[in-house]
Amino acid sequence: MIFDIHTHTFPDKIARPTIEKLQSMCHTVAFSDGTEAGLRSSMDKAGIGGCLVLPVATSAHQVVHVNDASARMNDRAGETGLWSFGCMHPDFPDWKTELARIAELGMKGVKLHPIYQGIDFDDLRYLRILDRCGELGLVVLTHAGRDIGFPLRDNCTPEMTLNALKQVGPVKLILAHMGGWREWDRVEALLPETGVYLDTAFALGRISPLGDGYYGPSDLPLMAVEQFVRMVREFPGRVLFGTDSPWRDQTEGVALIEALPLTREEKDGILGGYARKLLDIGT
Repeated sequence: MIFDIHTHTFPDKIARPTIEKLQSMCHTVAFSDGTEAGLRSSMDKAGIGGCLVLPVATSAHQVVHVNDASARMNDRAGETGLWSFGCMHPDFPDWKTELARIAELGMKGVKLHPIYQGIDFDDLRYLRILDRCGELGLVVLTHAGRDIGFPLRDNCTPEMTLNALKQVGPVKLILAHMGGWREWDRVEALLPETGVYLDTAFALGRISPLGDGYYGPSDLPLMAVEQFVRMVREFPGRVLFGTDSPWRDQTEGVALIEALPLTREEKDGILGGYARKLLDIGT
């Protein structure tokens, strides 16, 4: 089963304005309408059997409400193929209890977004979340590197990641965007021996511009194939397929992996085997 570990959905009533706002911020085209139905339609076209939805709490007061919604999504995962992580905000006051509740609700992990949450990844507030997640057996998936919507900010550099990991207990950590968006040379230099996982979201191919002229006459290239293949071998068994849907076309995402000069075993692992083993989904 192909499994996409990095997707997003929004409640039906706010999906359209949310997509329009984010398209304007990022100057890129969305490939679905941002709803659960839109994601499931995209999955069917791409031959994807399961997706992990990653909610982001942009303020502390959203945490409990978002986690309740994520738990309801997981209750339907057997029929929809959509699983969800919980969320946590570093300023949420009762973080320790809420992380335990996330685990009790059966969620496999939490999503963090240092740029949207405005805090560096090696800040004490994140360190205590990482440490507690390790104790509870929760996986942590964090945005890493720059963000296309905030090109001048970077709250999760490879250096910050390394510093954070030196200060916390064992934790299963997934760094989105191949460890640090557009910081891949430093990811290679600093992180292979840490045991972190990487997801492939927004790493291969090209960014599809909105058509407003922001990116000039051509779209923005991403990672070179040669570097991607090299990193697959530097992080063996720890590169996980993700698209950042609705912001990347899932069908194209699968095709990009299939076209790589990798073994069948490596491709199958990236396209779902490694993630399903990590999350104990469908294994």
